[in-house]
Amino acid sequence: MPRPKSKNPRSRVVNFRLTDCEYGEMEAAASSAGFASLSDYLRRLHMDAVQAGEPDGVKEQRYLYDLLEPKSYEETEFGQIYLGDSLGLLHKTVDAESVDLVLTSPPFGLVRKKAYGNEDADQYVEWFKPFAEGMRRVLKKQGSLVIDIGSAWKSGIPTKSLYHFELLMTLCRDYGFHLCQEHYWWNPAKLPTPAEWVNIRRIRVKDAINCIWWLSPTPWPKASNKRILAPYSESMRSLLKNGYTPKLRPSGHDISAKFGRDNGGSVPPNLLALANTESNGAYQEYCKANGLPVHPARFPAGIPEYFIRMLTDEGDLVVDPFAGSCVTGEVAESLKRKWICCELVEDYLKGARARFVGLRPKLRKTESSPYQIFPPCSLNGESDTTPLPTDGGFNRPSHLTHIDPPHPENTALSPIDAAPFNNILSHMRRDETLAPQDQKA
Repeated sequence: MPRPKSKNPRSRVVNFRLTDCEYGEMEAAASSAGFASLSDYLRRLHMDAVQAGEPDGVKEQRYLYDLLEPKSYEETEFGQIYLGDSLGLLHKTVDAESVDLVLTSPPFGLVRKKAYGNEDADQYVEWFKPFAEGMRRVLKKQGSLVIDIGSAWKSGIPTKSLYHFELLMTLCRDYGFHLCQEHYWWNPAKLPTPAEWVNIRRIRVKDAINCIWWLSPTPWPKASNKRILAPYSESMRSLLKNGYTPKLRPSGHDISAKFGRDNGGSVPPNLLALANTESNGAYQEYCKANGLPVHPARFPAGIPEYFIRMLTDEGDLVVDPFAGSCVTGEVAESLKRKWICCELVEDYLKGARARFVGLRPKLRKTESSPYQIFPPCSLNGESDTTPLPTDGGFNRPSHLTHIDPPHPENTALSPIDAAPFNNILSHMRRDETLAPQDQKA
């Protein structure tokens, strides 16, 4: 059957000159994004610009042409620390399709501004896009992207922003990532915040989890849950010791004799229970002794250890573009993985040296005691039986009306264990939409 004629044939040919470096970068970007040719890649960039209402150029891609590569700052047996902008790292320094795991905890999208820099929740996805493109560029086809990201409350009202879900949708829809599995980090040490909604008006519960998105360019990334088994429960150990009779469960599941096989441990759930309570370790002592700031938003080493063990082999390359105090690098070094960490604030990297001074870092002894969480309604509803507020908590309880309410911004409290807030300061300076008085010095 002859090919039908197009009503709008591509009869125009455009030629323009590129340096070898520019051509190589564009070709690599096109290939990484899944385009068969530069022509298709450029047409997509143009369509994205038109759909965004920017027919005179591709504003989102302007970072490609003025990026500065970060400087090598420190080297270890397995890894390297860079000081500078991680966009330069992801788009220039690191080779395309060379990374097995990008594992990071980027600045969260918060309503309330922090001294060390963060992005507004409603602008977060647009800010993150160039990083997403860079992460997609450097990842191997069977590599993984793991993002620890906290939620945010809307200013002045007891409802949540959807920015972290919008980021997930954008990564999958626009950048070709697959959601392999969502994880949730439960921090038992979290304080009951936001105080206005949880402690004062009593209309919400304690916000105690972060979302962790595990994504990959393929539905079939390298992975094995045998690397992260948990201890068997008392009941399972008893079953293994005394034997199990195969039978049909009331749920309809047919449990075979294989259920009684000892596999060395149980498959863990996608709820990671880790308290973030370290306050006097070697890193903190080093910072205090040397007059350096302790990074205020470190995740516990158990988070990167879990994903590095499950998703990489010895010798694989792990990259953290928002490194903070280089917890990811310390864990990767201990597990004999190659690694790269990038951070914008030099003082944080000076403190990070404590993780690599002297002998090769060793993983901290894992806490195997389980955390306790009670089933819902464990007090059988007997703690309080007063009628629910008919206004949904809009007005403060009458016995608290004499207390000045907090400023609306203070009701949108940030997670106390938020992720590293570093590169955003650089990009806030570049953001042409910010008024001069709003820019950080």
